[in-house]
Amino acid sequence: MTAYSIATLPGDGIGVEVIAEAEKVLHAVERRYGHRFALTTDIVGGAAIDRFGTALRPETLAMCRKSDAVLFGAVGGPKWDDVAHERRPERGLLALRKELDLYANLRPAKCFPMLVDASPLKRSIVEGTDLMVIRELTGGLYFGEPRGVERFADGRARAVNTMAYTSREIERIARTGFEVARKRRKRLTSVDKANVLVVSQLWRDVVTRIARDYPDVTLEHVLVDNCAMALVQRPTQFDTIVTENTFGDILSDEAAILAGSMGMLPSASLGGAVGLYEPVHGTAPDIAGRGIANPIAAILSVAMLLRYSLNMEKDADRVERAGQHGDAAERAGGDRRPETRPKPGTGFDKHDVAAQKIGQSLADRQSKAGTAEAPGGGGVGLLKSAEDGCRLLRRHPDSSIEDIELQGRDGVGDMPDDESNASGLGELE
Repeated sequence: MTAYSIATLPGDGIGVEVIAEAEKVLHAVERRYGHRFALTTDIVGGAAIDRFGTALRPETLAMCRKSDAVLFGAVGGPKWDDVAHERRPERGLLALRKELDLYANLRPAKCFPMLVDASPLKRSIVEGTDLMVIRELTGGLYFGEPRGVERFADGRARAVNTMAYTSREIERIARTGFEVARKRRKRLTSVDKANVLVVSQLWRDVVTRIARDYPDVTLEHVLVDNCAMALVQRPTQFDTIVTENTFGDILSDEAAILAGSMGMLPSASLGGAVGLYEPVHGTAPDIAGRGIANPIAAILSVAMLLRYSLNMEKDADRVERAGQHGDAAERAGGDRRPETRPKPGTGFDKHDVAAQKIGQSLADRQSKAGTAEAPGGGGVGLLKSAEDGCRLLRRHPDSSIEDIELQGRDGVGDMPDDESNASGLGELE
């Protein structure tokens, strides 16, 4: 049996908490479906600065290079605001992306039914939104040279950043875009600013040339300002978007908010031999250490890891369905702060489930007999989602979390008729 090596880098703040829950899901998949995952962990970001004086140690980078995939939490926080720019926690993540040659960031933005009303836009606009933003990660303004600040004797200053791309850099991200679009709805939108920027003119030329190798994918070129407007006017028109670093940074955040919450979404950074997977949210230092951080984005990042690095499509589907239906996702619509548990009065506080139980409900042991028996009788079939598991907890508040199981759609069990689909969510396709 092949053992897959996964490096976990929890980082700072709630990164530590959500990665702990994501690891439980990996162990559940391991037990239930016969895989072997060898997890190694190290500190990164602010925690590494405090202990070693650097955000990313060479030893940490070497560990990641030897792994099949990297599961990352979040880095940064006010504690390190006064650290020199080149030593800040975020530089650890940037360096990791650069050293692992992770040039493509994939960020899905799907508006789940339970989060439609949490979106700042009307239901009629965002309902049905399901898009993927692919952002080039290692070129453009963030890395181009020359860069820096020139200071003059009279006190004035001049700052320079350079947006630069080679045809090779554009070609490889374009191919990633076409390959992803081919597995989705076969529509690719390339975003640039070709009416103004010379670098965007090269971008458009290269993407158009690469499109000849993908006749089954429809290509559309859109200017970045028009794309930003269309995302809030008609987001459902988009399938897959590919763009350069700065534009992708902005547009992916905009797309995430369409889905109702940045804090509920995963991401993947690909390109080299080792992929990196991380939740989109930050470190949330105001709630760190309280055990109330919502781990769903980290758990969905595990699903992307299984899909893109380990080629475990069915297992990825199972985790995604469980995560998308999770009690945490449902509760996110209550107070629109998905990284926390809801405040009293939102309708879910009576039998609230802590962050650890949300993660555990997705990762519980699989019953060899095919059923889970709740304390006090009332046997139920294999649970189809985290939502089912958390519903079982609410029904039997004294039950052990070990009674809740992770199960894909192809499972042999089902919930009793009076409990199945009690929230009206149903199965997500």
